[in-house]
Amino acid sequence: MLGLPDGIRACLFDMDGVLTETATVHARAWKSMFDDYLRGREGEGFEPFSQDDYDRYVDGKPRYDGVKSFLAARGIELPQGTPDDPPGAETVDGLGNRKNELVLQLIHDEGVKAYPGSIRYLDAVAKAGLRTAVVSSSANCADVLRAAGIEDRFEVRVDGHVVDDQRLKGKPAPDTYLHAAQQLGAEAAQAAVFEDALSGVEAGREGHFGCVVGVDRVGQAEALAEHGASVVVKDLAELL
Repeated sequence: MLGLPDGIRACLFDMDGVLTETATVHARAWKSMFDDYLRGREGEGFEPFSQDDYDRYVDGKPRYDGVKSFLAARGIELPQGTPDDPPGAETVDGLGNRKNELVLQLIHDEGVKAYPGSIRYLDAVAKAGLRTAVVSSSANCADVLRAAGIEDRFEVRVDGHVVDDQRLKGKPAPDTYLHAAQQLGAEAAQAAVFEDALSGVEAGREGHFGCVVGVDRVGQAEALAEHGASVVVKDLAELL
């Protein structure tokens, strides 16, 4: 049923890149922020932020974790700061706030679209009577879902605000997905995780979920499988 093993009762969806065409927007915002920072720190000879950097260090993770992870890979250590730091302050939180400012501007200017194949799949999931949750590291999750017209498709939303309130570990830890399954009254083995980020499929594997669907939007099918995807598709409609 729906390309999933027998016994699956709940579907847990990542948002950016799985449901909405916003993963590329985030990647652009990360690149703009980090390139500006590195240029100011190292001059024009700096090594730019790449798609590989995005996939390895920031995709799917809570914003400040992503900043810290990438900076560590470049051998850069900054003070943590606080979430109230102004955008661009030379702290982990300041750089994260600058990235958020950039992504919100891009979403405002360009809008948000849901993938048609994902809408079809959500329709089929609802028809089959499976329970649904959206699981995203983004604090802007509700606004993005609303802009894409799919906010009412999910019984449970675990987003950046819930991560902070419940003190959950972000992806690649399985905590956010486990929390969503619990809220839906499902065991991990009864839930399927849908993810496009390497950190997200790792979370699905570590949580021992009944199925981990990797969604390959950028040509990383092999890496998704290596990090824990049970099955890899280019679009959720392939599962119908």
